[in-house]
Amino acid sequence: MLLMLATQAVTDPVAATEIWMSSISPEEASRSNAYFEGGYWLILWNFLIGLLIAVLLLSGRRSARFKGMLAAKTPNWLVTPLYVAGYILVTSALMLPMTVYQRFWRETQYGLMNQNFSEWFGEQMISLGISLLMATLALWALYVLIRKLGPAWRWWGAGAAIGFIALMMMVAPVYISPLFNNYTPMEEGKLRTEILAMAEANGVPAENIYVFNISKQSNRVTANVSGFLGTTRISLSDTLLQRASPEGIKAVMGHEIGHYALGHIYEMLVQFGLVIFLGFAFTHWGYHWAQKRWGEKWGIGTIGDIAGLPLFLAVLSVFFFVITPVTNTVIRSNEIEADIFGLNAAAEPDGFASVAMMLAEYRKIHPKPLEEFLFFDHPSGYNRVLMAMKWKKAKGDINEPPASSD
Repeated sequence: MLLMLATQAVTDPVAATEIWMSSISPEEASRSNAYFEGGYWLILWNFLIGLLIAVLLLSGRRSARFKGMLAAKTPNWLVTPLYVAGYILVTSALMLPMTVYQRFWRETQYGLMNQNFSEWFGEQMISLGISLLMATLALWALYVLIRKLGPAWRWWGAGAAIGFIALMMMVAPVYISPLFNNYTPMEEGKLRTEILAMAEANGVPAENIYVFNISKQSNRVTANVSGFLGTTRISLSDTLLQRASPEGIKAVMGHEIGHYALGHIYEMLVQFGLVIFLGFAFTHWGYHWAQKRWGEKWGIGTIGDIAGLPLFLAVLSVFFFVITPVTNTVIRSNEIEADIFGLNAAAEPDGFASVAMMLAEYRKIHPKPLEEFLFFDHPSGYNRVLMAMKWKKAKGDINEPPASSD
């Protein structure tokens, strides 16, 4: 049925979409829905556990006593980075049971994990090491701004945060991603030539395509055009090459090239710069509100006191939890734009639909509109396939010869 659909013009996009939807069995759809809907609860539980850890560290003056111990034994300039490093290690240890459940056990139960526990845990330790270094430097710099600038730290802090994110986006493809996967040049061939031609036609400054072995971790398919300012590279997973058709691969790469060509990297930096500023403004207010009420009990001072870091991050987490639908919508809007770009660039609507259905292994395929707004940071599979079928119908209408006037 799908093969027949792929070779025919589309006259009814909704009916064509339903044919694609029928390619998933009820059992497969139920499993995918259960996995994805469980993620809704994980958002809540991660948020609540984070708040609980903050209360645990603040109560009994534990945070204040840890800061005091550091101040008594180390130079003053080292207190903040040492405190941050200790905080990251302690909170990571406290979150470990949830991390194991969410990222290993649950993934294994749903057949989405290709690693054993020791392999997975080894990569988690690498991630922890990177996070320890990066977060310590970032929070150290942020607290310097808070202490020196007063309320103006919100503006400068947001700017510094965006600068730091941009730096990470620039170095990650070259220096961080290879710590987890091997990146090798894609084999010569027609498909590679077509992808590079599509990239060149849309201004992507890349002369090679890299394949990374995500199959060591999962069977999920993925690709990206990552980096900027000299580090841009086109990458696709070995699973995408193994599981998708050439048409599907070109559709995916058209989408990823679209992110670059549409300037989504810079657009997202600006958009999330505003979000981070609003988050810092909320945190500035919320921290002072809580510190006036419980600061003496907890032994923490004003917002520049590093002992108040658990409270600082707890208040910030409240903000980001509440605006989750907003941040999801920002990302989802860019994904929709890249979908449209990819359809026009690759001209492979059926290939695009086939990969959208492949993603339904772990993404709910047809949510309600409100559900998609609240929880989806990408368009649902149904809406992606419908978009492809509408595109296919429109192109068919354009290509059809005009009716004779005789």
